[in-house]
Amino acid sequence: MVKVNSVLGPINTSDFGYTLAHEHIMVNSAGIQQTFPELIDRQGSIEQSVKDLSEAHKNGLRTIVDLTTHDLGRDIRLIEEVSQRSGVQVIACTGTWLDIPRAFTSWAQGPENIAPLYVREINEGIERTGIKAGIIKVASDGKEVTSGEKIVLQAAAIAHKETGVPISTHTSAQGNIGEQQLEILIEEGVDPKCIYIGHSNDNDDIDYLLSLLNKGVWLGLDRYPGGYHVGTPKWERRTEVAKQLIDAGFSHRIMLAHDWSVILDNDSTPPWRLERLNDNPHHYLFIDRVVIPRLRELGVSGEAIKQMMVSNTQAFFETK
Repeated sequence: MVKVNSVLGPINTSDFGYTLAHEHIMVNSAGIQQTFPELIDRQGSIEQSVKDLSEAHKNGLRTIVDLTTHDLGRDIRLIEEVSQRSGVQVIACTGTWLDIPRAFTSWAQGPENIAPLYVREINEGIERTGIKAGIIKVASDGKEVTSGEKIVLQAAAIAHKETGVPISTHTSAQGNIGEQQLEILIEEGVDPKCIYIGHSNDNDDIDYLLSLLNKGVWLGLDRYPGGYHVGTPKWERRTEVAKQLIDAGFSHRIMLAHDWSVILDNDSTPPWRLERLNDNPHHYLFIDRVVIPRLRELGVSGEAIKQMMVSNTQAFFETK
């Protein structure tokens, strides 16, 4: 048992309970709230998030890992309020998604100058709030890790080695890019057991997924119900893949989640967002209400389900 930073203060891993390891409360873009606040219904998003997470809490959800970085419009006071009002513990992140600031690649002169920014958000707090990050988020898209993405990965590795806080990655289904992320992080001295390769169920190549697991990482099957991106599988195929990985002996290295963020059902919401809402009327409860019953039908044991939804997230955060 170790203590992990949450937005309401340190929590014991033994108190995580049923956990979703890759979610969001609200996503946007860096600076939008300050510059063009009329584009965001902040209070509406708070109320919808409290409603959704309160319902999930009543159905057993206890903790989410919110992987909204600064460039995804992270609003740490919003996250704090939603956690307080819903009862769901929230672990916030430091790190960087795909909208890498120009300063990181043009002016900062290397990962050694970016890493201290991440360390500060872990040890001192985010945006002078005192609310501390509990995980480091990195991201790579496309078929190759770009030079900017590599700098972020290297900075994350430095911050991890200084703080012991684990690393969670965003990947695309193209190019088996998780292998490239892993190679860079290992080169920088990160133990695979401290790395979570996210969005891995956008890819149903079993050989690729097993190759990652055999290297010792944690695998995030964390885009349910899926199918939002062309060529990626729907929830039924994703669940079949999960069963194959469980049958291969890896229920102790897998975590399930949605990559969900609150969606307001109103006239200002883009049609593609409303389509996503229609595909997942259960929000943070899709796995609980749809995926887990299907896993049970496929013969997955209650013990394996508990590993994926409770024990594995605890073990991941306890690994140093």
